[in-house]
Amino acid sequence: MTAHEIANEDAGPSVSKAVLDVLVENHRAFLRFLERRVGSKETAEDLLQEAFGRAITHAHTLRDDESAVAWFYRMLRNATIDHYRRNAAASSALERFASELPDSAPPPEVADEICACVSRLAGTLKPEYADALREIDVRGTPVKDYASAHGLTANNAGVRVFRARQALRAQVVASCGTCADHGCLDCTCGRPSKA
Repeated sequence: MTAHEIANEDAGPSVSKAVLDVLVENHRAFLRFLERRVGSKETAEDLLQEAFGRAITHAHTLRDDESAVAWFYRMLRNATIDHYRRNAAASSALERFASELPDSAPPPEVADEICACVSRLAGTLKPEYADALREIDVRGTPVKDYASAHGLTANNAGVRVFRARQALRAQVVASCGTCADHGCLDCTCGRPSKA
């Protein structure tokens, strides 16, 4: 059974064969219309599929004096608006979630323990790596500001801090072993213990 036959079977008495034929004939034009608006062929295809489904169930809203194509383009515009609203709502929810993350930072005493160990290990890195980590990760200097202050391009500064983080990670694993994976707070990796 073809998609057209399924549509005719599911449509019931309220959707005429002529309307369905016109909609199917304009499939490519509808797809181009959506793709230009959403920027993705896959998303456009999904929206078009949904709109065809709505057209079948809402065919009773098509007035006798109205063009089926114009009526369907209105449905496509509404589908596009709904798509962007859903995405905006999802982005807003992600932003709210991200803004709540700093509240889940470790307590200060835990952060001090972690920072002391990491600071000691950062001192074993190449000086330019240790400096990049201190400025960018500890003091919060933006990468582009760090780059300007050190005569680097933003790209080179980004590469430097990336390599510095990799080197520090390797040092933490070498020094702390499995504690690096499990977040051990009873640090015995070279610091004198508190007795």
